[in-house]
Amino acid sequence: MPYSITVDLHGHTRESARDLLNFTMKNLPKDVREVEVIHGYRQGTALRDLVRNYQNARIERKILSMNQGSTLFLIRRSS
Repeated sequence: MPYSITVDLHGHTRESARDLLNFTMKNLPKDVREVEVIHGYRQGTALRDLVRNYQNARIERKILSMNQGSTLFLIRRSS
């Protein structure tokens, strides 16, 4: 199983992006510790803002990447 996964939100609306994030977080394998979310930045800030304000109990911390088009979620270890 992978240590990290990538979710690409290009082409999604805010609603479909939120649905994809919810689905991804709900179905994360237990060994995943990082989720890289690619939201882009050249077509506006709606997806970026959605990702950076997204809340989920499994997210321990968010890291704003040097790449303006992605955000990294660090995932809490499950007990």
